[in-house]
Amino acid sequence: MMLKQDLVGEATRLTRAGQLVEATRLLQRILRGESAPDALRSDRVALTGREPLIIDAKPNTVEETDNPNLARAISAQRRMLHELLDRTKERLGLGLRGVSKRVPPFTPDIVPGGARFIEGIYSNPAGSRTYRLFIPSRYHGQPLPLVVMLHGCTQSPDDFAAGTRMNIIAEEQTCFVVYPAQPSEANQAKCWNWFRTVDQKRGGGEPSLIEGITRQVMRDNSVDRKRVYVGGLSAGAAAAAIMGATYSDLYAAVGVHSGLACGAANDLPSAFVAMRQGGASDDMVILGDGPPVPTIVFHGDRDVTVHPKNGDQILEQSMRTTSTQKKVHRGRVPGGHAYTRTIYTDASGRRIFEHWNIHGAGHALIHPH
Repeated sequence: MMLKQDLVGEATRLTRAGQLVEATRLLQRILRGESAPDALRSDRVALTGREPLIIDAKPNTVEETDNPNLARAISAQRRMLHELLDRTKERLGLGLRGVSKRVPPFTPDIVPGGARFIEGIYSNPAGSRTYRLFIPSRYHGQPLPLVVMLHGCTQSPDDFAAGTRMNIIAEEQTCFVVYPAQPSEANQAKCWNWFRTVDQKRGGGEPSLIEGITRQVMRDNSVDRKRVYVGGLSAGAAAAAIMGATYSDLYAAVGVHSGLACGAANDLPSAFVAMRQGGASDDMVILGDGPPVPTIVFHGDRDVTVHPKNGDQILEQSMRTTSTQKKVHRGRVPGGHAYTRTIYTDASGRRIFEHWNIHGAGHALIHPH
């Protein structure tokens, strides 16, 4: 049985990950004197295992939205949840303020033992952005892969690291992870401005800042230049798609989770249209004549925030310049959702695109376990 202190720690992790509904339910159970639900105990066991990663198609709500009004509502919900967390800790004699002074700023959910999670900043004529860099414990100067992770709206690097558990995976696989931060000064809801034409081009705007952070990390550390990747969630996924389109010479592959194609919108009104029904195909950016960047797309077919059509358009945009053959695999995660996995290969048989359509999932972060 999990101790109440462990349950509070789990509720804190869920809050930081943006899983507000789950965190609230857990805190309510604690206050009623109940034990952890069986699913929670089994999830914790699964997360510590070393089995091969699979897709968990059970949706977990992410504190992420491109709607400023909804973002404010979510922020209010988070504040209420923190107040509930405070009351729970006081009842258990933990005392939030007292504990916060003694507990290190990063828990094992974000930084495994021996690893580091350091701060950095990059500036160029387009502005400046802070970032956090995860350095695995087994790094001793050897070239390692680098993954650039772009968070969703209202999130921070810490939130995204906790929600994705990417640092845990990076520690196991021994690679760097860098999390650029979008400040509220650049976008009120901390969204990457994927819908502005100035932020869809190489050599300027936010793409130049993300590229600059990537290259700065590569200069300051020993990075395998052939294994540099970029991925993101929602607005961050749309930004990742832009990075793949504009810096195909830098990134070896792109991961897009619940995102939109480069050029799907060119202002805020067209962004809402693209999110509701997909971008206009005629407005999509035509990629260069070079080989396409391998891309993997994840999207729930019941996503009402970013229409699932956008996932298809990301691949259509890339496949305009190359001929492919596809294979379709269908399956179901035990105890979870069904999925359709479509793999596209080029003439040589090399896998270049992959699309995971998660049936029944909404605008959610799909955790591996």
